[in-house]
Amino acid sequence: MHDFEVVSNEEIAEGIFSLVILAPRLASALKPGQFVNIRVPGDASELLRIPLSYVSADAEHGTVEIWYAVVGNATRRMSQWKPSFTSDLLGPGGRGWKAPEGTKRALVVGGGIGVPPVLCLARELVSAGVAVDACVGAASASKLVGLEDFRALGCDQVCVATDDGSAGACGFCTDPASELLAAGGYNYVATCGPGVMMSKVAAAAAEAGVYCEASLERMMSCGFGACSTCNVETTDGMQGACMCGPVFDASKVVVW
Repeated sequence: MHDFEVVSNEEIAEGIFSLVILAPRLASALKPGQFVNIRVPGDASELLRIPLSYVSADAEHGTVEIWYAVVGNATRRMSQWKPSFTSDLLGPGGRGWKAPEGTKRALVVGGGIGVPPVLCLARELVSAGVAVDACVGAASASKLVGLEDFRALGCDQVCVATDDGSAGACGFCTDPASELLAAGGYNYVATCGPGVMMSKVAAAAAEAGVYCEASLERMMSCGFGACSTCNVETTDGMQGACMCGPVFDASKVVVW
C-alpha cells in the first residue's frame, strides 16, 4: 500500500490524461509492464480500485507518471484531480516485460491506451543498447499519444496508423507491424492494446519466428490474486492477470 499526492493531472490527447503522482517507495520499485491499483474516492457504491499501467517512474524525484483514458465514472473523477489531492494505491503489481537475453532489435506495438506500457519498455530497451522500432495506433489523430516520445528515444522507425486516416496510414497498426516483422531482423516483440490487435501481432510474430509478449487488460478486482476475476485462458490453464501477468508469452494465450 502506498499513499500518494497528485503532482499534476493534464489532458494530453482527447480523453486521455497524464497523471503524475508523488510516491517515492513506489517509484523505486516499479518495473516496466507492472501496474498499480488506484483508489478513486467519491462514490461509495464503487468499491473496486482502478488497475492502471504506468509510463515512467523517476526514483530520484519519487514520481510516477500514469496515462489513462476517461472511460467511466471513476476515471472521470480522476480527471478532476488537482495538485495536492491525495489517495492510495496498491503496487507494484504483476509480472512485467521480460525481453530475452541477447535481444538486439525489438518491435513494440501499442494501440490506444496500450501505448504507455510499451513506451515504458522501449525506454528501458534503448538504455540497454537495444534498437527499437515502434508501431502506434489510435482511432484518430486527436487520440494519439507517445509519438514524440518514441521519436525522442531515437527509434529507427515509428509507424503510425489511425482508424479514420487522420494521421499516418488509414487502418490498423497491425498492418505496418506485420510488414516490419516479415522483413525480418527482430529478436523480440512486445504489444499492448485491444485483444484483436494483439492477437494479430502475435500471429505475425509467430509466423516470423520471433518471441512475442503481450500485456493483457482484465478487470483486476483485488489486484493480488484473491478474487479470480482477471483470469486469462492460456495453454497452461487459467492464470490470473494480476499475478501471472499482465504480461504473458503471447504464444500461450488462448483467449484474448
